[in-house]
Amino acid sequence: MHTSVHRLRRIIDEMTERSRILISAITPWEIAMLVQKGRLALGDDVGRWIDSALSLPGIQLAPIEPSITIDSVRLPGEFHADPADRVIAATARFHRVPLLTADQAILS
Repeated sequence: MHTSVHRLRRIIDEMTERSRILISAITPWEIAMLVQKGRLALGDDVGRWIDSALSLPGIQLAPIEPSITIDSVRLPGEFHADPADRVIAATARFHRVPLLTADQAILS
């Protein structure tokens, strides 16, 4: 496993212990789309997998507020066009929390 992946895993574990993992409400949709397209395999029905993941201690689902949707089209810089990624970034900004991702399009 790559060093940065270890570091992200450690951060996620620490934040989960503190009940501090916030998941954008668009994320289950994005996961379901990746499964449908065959780009992600979960080993279980996507609905059950998501329900199980969201029921873990420390995980909180963040609703998509109107101000998040508006901010998603006003992100600074040259943010890429993927609507789900824009909502995820805007959700982090709205809640003033760091965004952990390995998605190169978001990172760049």
